[in-house]
Amino acid sequence: MPATYEAAVQELEALVARLESGQMPLDELLGAYQRASALLAYCRSRLEAVEQQIRVVEESGQTRAWEPGA
Repeated sequence: MPATYEAAVQELEALVARLESGQMPLDELLGAYQRASALLAYCRSRLEAVEQQIRVVEESGQTRAWEPGA
């Protein structure tokens, strides 16, 4: 997986552009689609983790160390 959320989004955007261009060879199409799906799942999980942390902070009124992937 990418090092950061931002890197994942950038790679995902590039893959989507290639997929939408219609210029990708058929042999590469399935692999690109699978990679894009994995990147999308990674981005969603990172966003959910951040949203959960925000809820904890809002409910408690306190901050605590954020644990990536929690």
